[in-house]
Amino acid sequence: MLRLLAAALSLTAMSHAALACTAVDIVAADKSVIAGRTMEWAFDMQWTLLSMPKGTSLTLPAPKGASPRTVTTTYAVVGIGAGIIPGMPLVEGQNEAGLSLSANFLPGFTQYQSVDAADAANAVEILSFAKWLLGSFKDVADAKAALPTARVWTDPALPTGPTVPAMHFKLDDRSGGSIIVEYVGGELKIYDDAAHVLTNAPTYDWHLTNLRNYVNLTSVGTSSREYGDVDVTALGQGGGTIGLPGDYTPPSRFVRAAFMRHFVPQPKDASEATQTITHILNTVDIPIGVAQSKDGDTVVSDYTQWVSIKDLTQNRLTLADYDHRTSYLTIDLAPLFASDKPMSKLVTALPYPKGAIGAEALAP
Repeated sequence: MLRLLAAALSLTAMSHAALACTAVDIVAADKSVIAGRTMEWAFDMQWTLLSMPKGTSLTLPAPKGASPRTVTTTYAVVGIGAGIIPGMPLVEGQNEAGLSLSANFLPGFTQYQSVDAADAANAVEILSFAKWLLGSFKDVADAKAALPTARVWTDPALPTGPTVPAMHFKLDDRSGGSIIVEYVGGELKIYDDAAHVLTNAPTYDWHLTNLRNYVNLTSVGTSSREYGDVDVTALGQGGGTIGLPGDYTPPSRFVRAAFMRHFVPQPKDASEATQTITHILNTVDIPIGVAQSKDGDTVVSDYTQWVSIKDLTQNRLTLADYDHRTSYLTIDLAPLFASDKPMSKLVTALPYPKGAIGAEALAP
């Protein structure tokens, strides 16, 4: 398959590939909160949708000289994890209380906290971070208060797949709370998510500063202007967006998504908000073959492997993989949250709706 051909590359090449993700949230007029993200990558990670019941025992790796500790989750969780990595760490998910997490790649800037045996009681290894956070906290405020007491670290002895797990995180909840969590220079950084957007490198504060280069952008263009005795009219709509970056680099995707998020009309309810998020994410979608890099003779092609849109108010999940971008699947998460049995299925194997019908489309 074309998707697998794009993923046929060496581990050396993979170390130079970019995980080009974009996350965005929006609050509807009826207070429904929708948070969505894309996942761009060049390798088959065996992405798996999984459920983690309330009361799950998580074994957290310990720093050298200490014993692993076990924590019991307070909230049921549904998320997407990397199946090729032992333990299937989550990069995306939401819990039954309406807290969500999106992990985006932050290479070149991420440095987790240093730990030793004395930190064992508060140590959270990064591959366990998403499950621990979503399983433990009910909302953004709860997580924000607890994070300074945790020591988040990375164990180089653990398998991580083709790249190191250098990530920053977007947390959203059903009250509309939204923060960005980063580990830079060994220190925890927490930002209120003013833009309601997260992409990749550089750090979040840099992206906010970069928006100052685009304050000229507007949704209302100038329709005409007089030059002497000549009235020059615009050739069409969209003149206010001249200068809006259209490439796939993280800074450009951040500006583009932030512009869209700022200027779209507020949706009235969850259904409209889901469609709005879908339209915004469509502007950063990457088809196979258009965003490539080279490592020697090996060509690496990032592409949008899946899209996840979370209704944090009604506990629903809407998603599609690369082959089903016109037939999203919506899942009512209530039965999964209520179950006491963990379940999982490859994202590519989910029962996406069948698209084609016949004459009944025009039936009275």
